Amino acid sequence: MIETDILIIGAGPTGLFAVFEAGLLKLRCHIIDGLPQPGGQLTELYPKKPIFDIPGYPSVGAAELIDNLMEQIKQFEPGFTLNEVAESIEKLEDGTFIVTTNKGTKHHAKAVAIAGGLGSFEPRKPIIEGLNFYEDKGVEYFVKNPEQFRDKNIVISGGGDSALDWSIFLSDVAKSVTLVHRRNEFRGALDSVEKVQELKHQGKINLITPAEVTEIHGAEHVEGVTLSFDSGTSTKKIETDYFIPLFGLTPKLGPIANWGLEIEKNAIKVNNALDYQTNIEGIYAIGDINTYPGKLKLILCGFHEATLMCQSVYNRINPGKKYVLKYTTVSGIDGFDGTRKEAEKAVVKAID
Repeated sequence: MIETDILIIGAGPTGLFAVFEAGLLKLRCHIIDGLPQPGGQLTELYPKKPIFDIPGYPSVGAAELIDNLMEQIKQFEPGFTLNEVAESIEKLEDGTFIVTTNKGTKHHAKAVAIAGGLGSFEPRKPIIEGLNFYEDKGVEYFVKNPEQFRDKNIVISGGGDSALDWSIFLSDVAKSVTLVHRRNEFRGALDSVEKVQELKHQGKINLITPAEVTEIHGAEHVEGVTLSFDSGTSTKKIETDYFIPLFGLTPKLGPIANWGLEIEKNAIKVNNALDYQTNIEGIYAIGDINTYPGKLKLILCGFHEATLMCQSVYNRINPGKKYVLKYTTVSGIDGFDGTRKEAEKAVVKAID
């Protein structure tokens, strides 16, 4: 049995920052995540993409942000149960919780914070015969390592931000990039659409619209795809090493949906007027997985929610004990690993 103060479900940026805020309050954290490494969607979906709305960073790579958060919380020695999914929860008479994963690992916690992002997610797959056979054999639903496509011919299908952004990025990596969309219009950032248009004129992106990929060819690996035009009245076969369909994700709450929490539109309702607690006392939801009036799905909002959640947990498990909030610039940071970080003391010197 793993014992902890706060059990955090989800190792994305919000869950990781919660460890830091909890550590300042001398609360220990343990994190469960279904992925084999911390980082959540940032690591799994777009580790190389820049993020522009993190305070203090004009631009920071997704993977770099996770690395920085991991370094920030290292002093508080969080535990991790990775590659396992939180499956069931039991609330004990003393108000604590037992959370069991799909692999039978049990965790005993005084509070539970669900920070699962969009929940578990699956790529939306096109309906193409034999598609499953080519998965990991040239069909990729995510771009985890752009170098995988270095000097290769690739076909990207989709009309949203991911398809546009990766077409732009990979135009400097791949031998050739073909972007296929079933409409002439794209749903993405205007500057991305204009950039693709520019790269098309430069001959760096082969843009084919309106069309759909309807067949995949190759013995053991993708060797080509067939494009269909005008509802299948005409077709064209092109050679390619990789086919990347980017049609978005289908988010699912997974087993959490059966925990008795109040759900609204595939998100967990919380009390945002106080501490982001759910309808079950002691269970919180922070980050993209929660919903409340005015909710914005931004990383910085998740950081704010994590901070207030930790304050609430401290008061819940230390009733009657007053905690005086101090700025870290004044109080410093005492890590569980014995480290001490504090600002340099002002020099006291008389003036003659």
